[in-house]
Amino acid sequence: MRLRSSGLAAMAGAVLVVGATGCDRSTGGALKPSAQGAIGIDLPRDDSDFWRAYEQYVRKGVAAQAIRTLPITASHNREDELRSNVQGFEQANAKAVVIAPQATYVTDVLLGELFRRGVSVVSVDTEPEHGEVYMAVRANNVDYGTKACQFLGAQLKGKGKVAELQGALDSINAYDRSRGFSTCMKEKFPGVQVIELATDWKGDVAAAKLQSTLAANPDLGGIYLQAGGVFLQPTVSVLQQQGMLKPAGQPGHIAVVSNDGIPQEFDAIRKGDIDATVSQPADLYAKYALFYAQAAVEGKAFKPGPTDHQSTIVALPNGLEDQLPVTLVTKDNVDDKALWGNNLGK
Repeated sequence: MRLRSSGLAAMAGAVLVVGATGCDRSTGGALKPSAQGAIGIDLPRDDSDFWRAYEQYVRKGVAAQAIRTLPITASHNREDELRSNVQGFEQANAKAVVIAPQATYVTDVLLGELFRRGVSVVSVDTEPEHGEVYMAVRANNVDYGTKACQFLGAQLKGKGKVAELQGALDSINAYDRSRGFSTCMKEKFPGVQVIELATDWKGDVAAAKLQSTLAANPDLGGIYLQAGGVFLQPTVSVLQQQGMLKPAGQPGHIAVVSNDGIPQEFDAIRKGDIDATVSQPADLYAKYALFYAQAAVEGKAFKPGPTDHQSTIVALPNGLEDQLPVTLVTKDNVDDKALWGNNLGK
């Protein structure tokens, strides 16, 4: 369980404090001039549609902006591979690295090594619990859970049962989404019973637990998927197998709200298989991960406050975080061309 909660010039959208020609950090955190260096980028996993979309946006951004990078690596959700890849970046004298550690409690030694070598770290989607980060690029995950709660609570008119397919609770994202969902339900919809199903972000585990939950609770009225990329297909399949996949608006429909904003979720909303998703900005994660990594190489620093890209930089105990905005997507706005899920591959 998590112990605490918490050119590129045209892209500049944060509260800029200083600029220089490179970046090193002393033990006091001050910036010092250093030689220009390449950026190391590690892709965290390829077992979900969301992360495959993120990879596409990263590669497109690197190519379009001619960013100087080391060969991009992938750690496949394995801590040992992440460590090995980052050590390779260090040996190649990277000046900044972009990572997305999935187990946020194991980063102390890893980030400590980077800090001592003067390598700035941009953490995408997750906020490491230990070790300094130059910038975490992620959305407000408590808001994900809150938006899902508000939608489902209204759909159920404040009464009934909902199943919550949680991710790995040693992950900051699963922890924050669960906290937002639970707090909102207790405060706004006390008549709704939440059945929490921990899955470790595994689709097969989610399917098995959902199947047994439906057998024990045939009156289940709603389901919250903390990640559509891994939970959407298993959820739809289980509901279909049980004869419980009724189109939205028809009697017997189980309201489903997801998280991610991938094209498959949008298609499911259009068909009425699910009702909503909270779009997690894969495109902006890639865009601002590259922006901040390049800013670190150039010796720039930022401070808390609003940005010009509708986000807010907040202070962490171990660095800064740019909290990007999220959007609730329903049948009313699913065709909005501003949503990245409608533009993937274009």
